Amino acid sequence: MPTSIMTIKSKLDSHLGDSLTVVARAGRKKVTKRRGILKNTFPAVFVVDLDQDSNNFEHVSYSYTDLLTKNITLKFDNAVQ
Repeated sequence: MPTSIMTIKSKLDSHLGDSLTVVARAGRKKVTKRRGILKNTFPAVFVVDLDQDSNNFEHVSYSYTDLLTKNITLKFDNAVQ
């Protein structure tokens, strides 16, 4: 488990262009799952291009602190995280 934001960012940089599933907690006992491709990483956030078949919008961005605090989890299709 990465323990710093810079470690998380560098790990995500190596997965740019990979398809993934984002599992996010959306409240009490609610979980949302979204599939897409890791598009960009920025100093504070990363952007996922979503599959248009199952989502109403094209992009979603998450903060690295969401991963650090386990508000979201990422599951890459082609690699072990």
